[in-house]
Amino acid sequence: MTDWRTQATEPLSAQTVREEAWKRIGPVRLDRVVPERDALTLHHWLTHPASAFWQMTELGLDDVLAYQQRLAESTDEHAWIGRVAGRPRFMVETYDPARVLLKGVYRARAGDVGMHLLVAPPDGPRLHGLTDAVMAATMRFCFGTLRAQRVVVEPDVRNAAIAAKNAAAGFRVVREIDLPGKRAALSVCSREDFASSRLGARTIHEGPR
Repeated sequence: MTDWRTQATEPLSAQTVREEAWKRIGPVRLDRVVPERDALTLHHWLTHPASAFWQMTELGLDDVLAYQQRLAESTDEHAWIGRVAGRPRFMVETYDPARVLLKGVYRARAGDVGMHLLVAPPDGPRLHGLTDAVMAATMRFCFGTLRAQRVVVEPDVRNAAIAAKNAAAGFRVVREIDLPGKRAALSVCSREDFASSRLGARTIHEGPR
């Protein structure tokens, strides 16, 4: 199986979401974060009170830039900027759970991809269906472009909003674990789980177009 850590990737095709009920929000695209280009935007998102569960609200711009530069140089972690209708709207981090964060805590399987998702704090009228579209696109990106067999997440157990969104995407809670700064709900989602979920009731794209 292709090693997703070194695989060349392509942006998520707008075709992925063209048939969804939330298609009115516009095409969704994911590209690698370019630290020097995206640090200011990501700093605004990460330090917003709505992003408190990321534990980065006290970071300065230079801190965020350094953090993103570290991810850009890593073979085990990657950061992606997500755009909806051409506008930056979310960030995704993917990682190898056998080597990063969950090493020694969780016995990862071949094909597991860890994922963190941050939707930009609201800055205007609520766009109905945005978080559904972003989560669905992110899952298809992991299963398609990154060729994950399962996606692994570890949200703070107090984060009820992300727990509900994870459940809508087919995640199943495995157990609670202790991670730096939080008690986390270790959860996994297989291709089959996602395909049968509310957000994944479409064919999963099997690889880069």
